[in-house]
Amino acid sequence: MTDPNASWLPALRGRFVVFDGPDGSGKSTQFRRFTDYVEAAGIQVCHVREPGGTAVGEHIRKLLLEYRDDQHGQMDLHCEMLLFMASRAQLVRERIAPARQRGELVLADRFISSTLAYQGTAGGMAIDAIRQVGHVALGEHWPDLVVIFDVDEKTAASRLSPLLDRMEQKGSDYHRKVRQGYLDQAQADPSHHLVIDARAEPDIVFDRLTTGLRERAAAW
Repeated sequence: MTDPNASWLPALRGRFVVFDGPDGSGKSTQFRRFTDYVEAAGIQVCHVREPGGTAVGEHIRKLLLEYRDDQHGQMDLHCEMLLFMASRAQLVRERIAPARQRGELVLADRFISSTLAYQGTAGGMAIDAIRQVGHVALGEHWPDLVVIFDVDEKTAASRLSPLLDRMEQKGSDYHRKVRQGYLDQAQADPSHHLVIDARAEPDIVFDRLTTGLRERAAAW
């Protein structure tokens, strides 16, 4: 049954919204739930994940998440960033741009905001350099809104699977910097970011999410 309070959702058509945040923030759970919620209201959705979302991108995803520095030698930070951007460029041309032209809502599970937080703030790479490469990879297809699911390190660690991938294995200090990277982005550009306190139970977080998106959609 369609939610009678979802009358604002048509304003999302043709928009590009990213769900992002530190590992363990619960963003993927909220991403799936919001996708179902929007589709139930009759809104056409193109949902993608990062890295991946295309045949090329899925090969890059496997390399990035399964690569083991202790077995193959440490991956250079610039190489890591460029692999993410390569996957992203393919995703924009193959799926995001066509979906926006069709008037669909594009929902992405991670995007360039992740690279700015992980390889930038946490990894030490210059933010301006990442943005310059981003302009090549994305062209005009930057998100209308980045929703950041914010959690402290202790809460995030309690939610992580014991089967950690390469990105999740980097330690508490690294992930503290990642969190700060997201918050820095939101502070620098509040009109394109929505920060959600994601420490609560999923239902409460979802209510915060829909309230925040409804307020933003009213201005579009």
